[in-house]
Amino acid sequence: MNVVVLGEPLVEFSTAASLDRANVFRLSFSGDALNASVAAAATGASAALVTRVGADEFGERLIRFAAGHGVDTRWMVTGEGSTGAYALGADPSGNRAFAYMRAGSAASRMGPADVDRSPVSQAAVVLLSGVTAALSESCDQAVRHAAAIAHGKVVYDPNFRSRLTGPEAARGVLEAVAPHAALIVPSCPGDSGPLFGTDDPEEVLRACLAMGARAAAVTMGAEGVLLGTEEHTGDGAGDGSILHIPAIPVESVVDQTGAGDAFAGALAGWLSRGADLVQAVRAGTAAAAISLRGQGGTGRVATTAEIHALIGEAA
Repeated sequence: MNVVVLGEPLVEFSTAASLDRANVFRLSFSGDALNASVAAAATGASAALVTRVGADEFGERLIRFAAGHGVDTRWMVTGEGSTGAYALGADPSGNRAFAYMRAGSAASRMGPADVDRSPVSQAAVVLLSGVTAALSESCDQAVRHAAAIAHGKVVYDPNFRSRLTGPEAARGVLEAVAPHAALIVPSCPGDSGPLFGTDDPEEVLRACLAMGARAAAVTMGAEGVLLGTEEHTGDGAGDGSILHIPAIPVESVVDQTGAGDAFAGALAGWLSRGADLVQAVRAGTAAAAISLRGQGGTGRVATTAEIHALIGEAA
């Protein structure tokens, strides 16, 4: 298995109106773990999603949806609890507004045993998220366990969500996972303020390295990505490098939902197939740019050929 993603897929009900007035919603499927696994599979990597869904019609549809996008669904199992969902609309200022319906969901009941029944320990890349850890105490334990037993590269997206957790708890997971991580991909300012107390991307990068991560890629929206690595010596000192990777310009943004997930998923797919960090991050920026052209988290998924075209390499 090239890439294994641990997390919760969600049923998505989206509307262009505000949630307090909308009557018509578009049904789709999203959630950070599903978005990322679909993006990874689209790069040609063998990608599996490890999760639980409800024993209901939406759970069945989610499994079919993931399979239809090339995701290995053998570790998407049905169980107790409902399938998680959320509604997406516009708030009065025109920004996105979310209403989640995931309390007590099937995925929130995951734990270390779900990790052990999966190919996490043998995957080339394991993609983990702060959203998954925030779902429940058992999910928190599952994320920490997955990071500890992975033999491949661990990519961790802090993906802080104030509706799910607080800064102290989220930082605790980050600090536990960082020493196992080949790469941390925090967003600035989304993750940086709550988790690092700063919106300076270079300070965020250095904080990730100080926690023990081997590299960090701080995403800055239209400003691109700041990628940093540090080779530590025995006495704790090290010589590092920092590289700014520009974002791919987008003429028209349809929806920002899932762009960060597309970045992480495509990046993981490229890493799993032998790309170096710079190549993988560039591929991630291209996948994120393409995802902005579609509605919802999986409305527009970048193909390998499209990524090659955007980053200027021969397909």
